Amino acid sequence: MKNIILTYLFFIGFLYAVNAQETINVMFYNLLEFPDAPPSNRSTILKTIVDDYNPDLFMVCELKSEEGATAILNTSLQTSDNRYLKANFVSNQSNSQTDLQQLVFYNSKKLILENQDLINTGIRDINHYLFKLNTTVSTPVYLDVFVAHLKSSQGSTNEQKRLNMVLDFTSTLATIPSNHFVMIAGDFNLYTAQEDAYQELLDPTNAIVLKDPINRPGKWHLNSNFQDIHTQSTRKSNVAFDGFGAGGDLDDRFDFILISKNLENSSILKYVTNSYKAYGNNGNCYNKSINDPTCNGTEYNTSVRDALYNMSDHLPVVLQLETSQALSVGENNFTKSYIQFATGNLISDNIRLIIDSSIINYKMDVYNSMGQKIKTIILDKNNKTIDVTYLPAGVYYIKLQNANSALKFIKQ
Repeated sequence: MKNIILTYLFFIGFLYAVNAQETINVMFYNLLEFPDAPPSNRSTILKTIVDDYNPDLFMVCELKSEEGATAILNTSLQTSDNRYLKANFVSNQSNSQTDLQQLVFYNSKKLILENQDLINTGIRDINHYLFKLNTTVSTPVYLDVFVAHLKSSQGSTNEQKRLNMVLDFTSTLATIPSNHFVMIAGDFNLYTAQEDAYQELLDPTNAIVLKDPINRPGKWHLNSNFQDIHTQSTRKSNVAFDGFGAGGDLDDRFDFILISKNLENSSILKYVTNSYKAYGNNGNCYNKSINDPTCNGTEYNTSVRDALYNMSDHLPVVLQLETSQALSVGENNFTKSYIQFATGNLISDNIRLIIDSSIINYKMDVYNSMGQKIKTIILDKNNKTIDVTYLPAGVYYIKLQNANSALKFIKQ
């Protein structure tokens, strides 16, 4: 009787725990003069990319129009539950000579956009978005997101312009409450960590201290030691793309996501260690096009790299945040909304699952009847079968790490 009571109490605890870890997938992407640059079907090409990663916060630059923003929302980010929303598109206010702009799209089940404004730099806006986690807890959790596109090209004049833009940004950090979390992402056009703009971004005397999550300083330009984090250019030549974008192959780290220091160690919201990636880069593509056959690997397959090649001359950068707060997606019964058994819950060898695309990259745990965790699985589009041949006969449960309910199966 004692064991039965303990087992019951355990499942009451873990089925309704509110401190389960929830993951927020973050992506920044230079879209290359979207939607004007060829090919004409880039909204569909972009859908291939975002469906593969499923970002909850999707930050972009080189967006040229409200029309382009709407195409991304209605095609690239289209889902059955219409969970994505976008911020208001505002044309560049810093310089009438350019129509390139930044914007964010977000998963409204996890994030609420509270406010947006911009920093006028005289070259290109730096866009500021204030998000609140979509949670029912009484104390709100705020994330300030900045998206930038710094001045391009080498030379001391352009380096000074990049620094001036960054100074406009860092001067605003004093206006942000110290308990907020902060992130800045963008195409920074930096060639080396020694450049003043990069040093200013990470200056420890700033009102809010920022960190480069991968901490890989050095001369990134034309340096094979950094080939795994290079993001530009995806193409050997731009001739096939009517001259849009840069050629020259992958040899620069232009694209970044920086995080505030409190995201390194907070129990409320934190960066997931080793989750920062140059998305699509298998680490073996130095001075090659991203879809070169020799750039293949286990992490990014040919179809994804082909889509990246055709979409832009940049690769996205991604990372994950983890929160202990129960977000709205966790309030649903995942047995009905997100996961189902494909062939019933009487299992002899493998569990075959039907998985909603909105939980790709989530973690799922397998428990025995005593509440002991047996295995953790990362759900992806190719991982819909769980081998349980090694389990003895009995009752087991699977549970998303952010959900408040479990799904039972019986091993025969």
